[in-house]
Amino acid sequence: MVRAQDTVAHALGQAGRRVRRLRRALRQRTSPAFIDAYVDSIAQRVPILYLVVVFDVILLDFSYCRVAPLPIELFGVVLAAVAGIRGQNWQLSRIGAQSLAEKRRALDQMSTIGGVFGLAFMAWTMAMALYGSVEQRMLVEYLLAVTAFAAMIALAQAPRTALNVALAFSIPATAIFLASRDVDALLLTLVQLVFTGTMMIAIITNHREFVQRELTGQRLGRQLARTARESRANFDRATIDDLTGGFNRRAILQRLRDEVAPGGPARVWLALLDLDGFKHVNDTYGHAAGDAVLRAVADRIGGQDAVLAHGRLGGDEFAIVLDAALDRTQARAVCRRLSGRVREPIVFNGTRLRVLCSIGLYRPDQADTGACLERADAALYKAKQQGDGAVVLFGPEDEAALRQRALITRLFHDSVLEDRLRLVYQPMIDQRNGQVIGAEAFARWSPDGRVWQPPALFMHMAHATGRMSEVTRVVLRRAIEECRPADHAIALSVNISSRDVVRDGIAEVLADITHSAGGNPADLILDVTERALLDDPRRATRQLEALRAQGFRIALDDFGAGWSSLSQLRDLPLDLIKLNGALAEALPTDPGARAVAGMIVALSWQLGLECTIKGIETEAQAEAARALGITRMQGFYFGAPDTATALLAGVQRAVA
Repeated sequence: MVRAQDTVAHALGQAGRRVRRLRRALRQRTSPAFIDAYVDSIAQRVPILYLVVVFDVILLDFSYCRVAPLPIELFGVVLAAVAGIRGQNWQLSRIGAQSLAEKRRALDQMSTIGGVFGLAFMAWTMAMALYGSVEQRMLVEYLLAVTAFAAMIALAQAPRTALNVALAFSIPATAIFLASRDVDALLLTLVQLVFTGTMMIAIITNHREFVQRELTGQRLGRQLARTARESRANFDRATIDDLTGGFNRRAILQRLRDEVAPGGPARVWLALLDLDGFKHVNDTYGHAAGDAVLRAVADRIGGQDAVLAHGRLGGDEFAIVLDAALDRTQARAVCRRLSGRVREPIVFNGTRLRVLCSIGLYRPDQADTGACLERADAALYKAKQQGDGAVVLFGPEDEAALRQRALITRLFHDSVLEDRLRLVYQPMIDQRNGQVIGAEAFARWSPDGRVWQPPALFMHMAHATGRMSEVTRVVLRRAIEECRPADHAIALSVNISSRDVVRDGIAEVLADITHSAGGNPADLILDVTERALLDDPRRATRQLEALRAQGFRIALDDFGAGWSSLSQLRDLPLDLIKLNGALAEALPTDPGARAVAGMIVALSWQLGLECTIKGIETEAQAEAARALGITRMQGFYFGAPDTATALLAGVQRAVA
């Protein structure tokens, strides 16, 4: 018997040590989320325990109402009242609304209050048992056992309080039973101790698992929340344009893809918006001002009614998805209002910045996103040609032209340029003696070898298919081989594209082609346009200097076509300039044109540059050019572009 009691005492001691360890661990886990979960778990059980206590008190008071003294019965009423108040305080709805500090205080007070209340309840029941019959004492013992079991279950998540209550029930009962020296009482004491110890071990184990489970759940919750935040951040990085806050290219194209997918929503409208004058803002006020313009434009797009989504495709171009409920007139009206909003000033650092926009509008009727963009872009191209914030709707005639252009583009892409390109040459005349002093090479391309397309119709295909540099190489080599400029003492002009002007190593490439074709760079004039130089002036200047170092002469072609700047004549490494044909057309009748041309000619003389005027078609134009001192002329008045054979025959006749 003594050995069994020692074993039980040892088990209770271990349970106490485990409780102390759990309490220390619990103090370290004082996060608001854990405290809330801990209090909620206890609050779901404790009110039931106090309800059991109230029921026990009422039952015993009723059973002993004529046996026990009145003060003892009144003490039971006090216990019931305290139990009722404690039960209400621990209701989930009430304690859940308390502050974190109040919850911690309630947890700290629980073990002390529970132990004191357990002792008071035990003392009261023992006092009642002194006055009752055997049956009444049996009722007391039964209620005590039931209450102790209920307390263990209800306080499963509060092991320290459960231990205090268990000790409050066990110690007095054990002392009384041992004092009676009755064998049955001793056996009952042993059963009670074993039961209490076993329950405490189970409670502590369950509580430890609860703590671990709750902490693991909260850690998992934090990880999930962090993962959700990271996923959201990744989603934003993948879909949001950092500069404007709208969709980026990938996201807006995916939205368009979803809208035009088979079986998707009704047909929406696709609008492409491109800013006019944005480069001027960047160049004049800096990139910070350009960024401010892009953000303001994005905000104005998003503020328009019927805009379902919008995003920046790149640079200063935006894609806009408009509501499918709009008809043609309404969609145009939305775009015109947007064009008007973009036109309004944008204030940046006290400066009022102004840009315009061109808008191409298309209603997709197919699921191919690329085809939709191509058609909206075709409408945008027409809008930019019209200027002044134009809005152009892609129509049936545009569809026919696009299909024809796509067919020709495919044929160009697949063609062998050596077989499908031919050259014609227009002579340059020295008006002082009528001699042919040079010629400009023009390329013609044919998809079938019968109908030949002029450069204006196929050069954009060369750019679109990435074959512009190949065209330049073929034209340069063939022009040298056909005309042999060194043998005939003429200067041969060949146009090079804007892409070639800024391409690294182009000087060496063109020099190698010239030498391999049997020519000399000194006999060649490379014509570059003003627009090519404006795209990247510094890089273009370096490349032109490298070309001149190889022996090529550089001509600024179509000078005066609308991008003219007289400072270019001073700053760029040039050998000659070619005045634009539109200027030649205006010379006989427009004093302003003559004044501008005269100024350019005078400046070119001062800078040591030769000057040629293109587009001479009449005697009056030639006479007006001669009056300005221009002696080098080119145009249909002197001869239309023709084959190399015809050109060289003309050179021979002039010499003869």
